[in-house]
Amino acid sequence: MPNELILVVDDERDIRELIEYNLKRERYEVQCVDSGESALTAVRNHKPDLILLDIMLPKRDGLDVCRTLKAEPATAGIPVIMVSAKGEEVDIVTGLELGAVDYVTKPFSPRVLLARVRAALRRSSAAADAESATGETPLRLHGILLDPTRREVTANGKDADLTRTEFDILQFLMRRPGWVFTRNQIIGSMHGTEHAVTARAVDVQVVSLRRKLGDAGEVLETVRGVGYKMKE
Repeated sequence: MPNELILVVDDERDIRELIEYNLKRERYEVQCVDSGESALTAVRNHKPDLILLDIMLPKRDGLDVCRTLKAEPATAGIPVIMVSAKGEEVDIVTGLELGAVDYVTKPFSPRVLLARVRAALRRSSAAADAESATGETPLRLHGILLDPTRREVTANGKDADLTRTEFDILQFLMRRPGWVFTRNQIIGSMHGTEHAVTARAVDVQVVSLRRKLGDAGEVLETVRGVGYKMKE
């Protein structure tokens, strides 16, 4: 049964109590705070497994809190789900670009929120397992086999001749299936590339990558206005 600690950050008491009630029904441990400063203090005192973060908070808003958490190595890996009444595309894109793994708009269904929480925790656990591995274990997903040691890729049994950048993008997305990444996050994941990689270049590389993967390339999904993800 779940026992992960979830930090709920919202200045509306009714919302905090609603979320807390539903999380505790699922056997999660829950801590609630009502401000951005309190959230940062809570995280540093007892690192949570996931944070549900409102944007419109007193004194220090949720975007600034998320930015601060993602800038610190000790807290950068904590998955953050934005829960906000601000539902315009620009708000969602901003939250995701700052490092949030998901964005839920108010009013929300408690069942949907719980599903998002479970999915985020599942992805976080899978990513942690992948990062703790030696890096030499081949990745297998949707008919794609990627060997990090030999830097070889096959798609549905056929060799895919990828460039260094294409390989790095594919490996990054395969290690975190279901996660949505902005173009800048994808760029930031690549080290030692021979040429500067721009946001536009990422689009070009993904198009080429899909073509080389054949039918398996369909699992590289475009998230409009945000970036890309590997189908979960």
